[in-house]
Amino acid sequence: MGRIFETRKATMFKRYAKMAKAFTKIGRDIVMAVKTGGPNPDSNPRLRSIMQNAKAVNMPKTNVDAAIKRASDKDTSNYEEIIYEGYAPHGVPVLVECTTNNPTRTVASIRMYFSRAEGALGTNGSVSFMFERKALFKIEAAGLNKDDLELELIDNGLEEINLDEENNQLIIQTAFTDFGNMQAALEERKANVIETNKIFIPTTSKELTEEQEKEVMAMIEKMEDDDDVVAVYHNIV
Repeated sequence: MGRIFETRKATMFKRYAKMAKAFTKIGRDIVMAVKTGGPNPDSNPRLRSIMQNAKAVNMPKTNVDAAIKRASDKDTSNYEEIIYEGYAPHGVPVLVECTTNNPTRTVASIRMYFSRAEGALGTNGSVSFMFERKALFKIEAAGLNKDDLELELIDNGLEEINLDEENNQLIIQTAFTDFGNMQAALEERKANVIETNKIFIPTTSKELTEEQEKEVMAMIEKMEDDDDVVAVYHNIV
């Protein structure tokens, strides 16, 4: 089998590890959605959007159903959504979005990542003013006219709509507060929503040398490998 087989096997295991981590995060999202809005996706828009994301990463329906069942159990631990703020090396502002059932453990880990990279964990508000919260929807583009849809969705909070030609998807951006309006509008039009995300977009940008960027990205990659971390945002261009 030789080196080619070993390379393929390493690639396969890396893909499976990434998939398993995605399943873990979606499972936690389901728990929080059910706790706040109930186990019925018909009456819980947040749960519906998470189930779409589960489908996008090929999470088996049995896993989704099991997560909903666990979340309906009164003994299930409550996960919290927490945003940590700080500066990476070279003054790069960073937001770390987490879900955790043990904030003490999580903040200790996040502080360690910053510290080891010679960055610093900040206080609430120390860098968040440099980011805006947005909602993104990825929908199947087949059968839709981008220009017509843009006009139809303006009243539902549409800010931007772009075509991803490689994946034949339309990517729609709204303000975070318009997430529900846009979700309802797309459901009304029976659009095939592939994935939804609530993200932070930087309002400023920072240029680094190649070496400096490597230092920052090394810290960010370590954070992203942490099971409590959902996403890490920065303003490097």
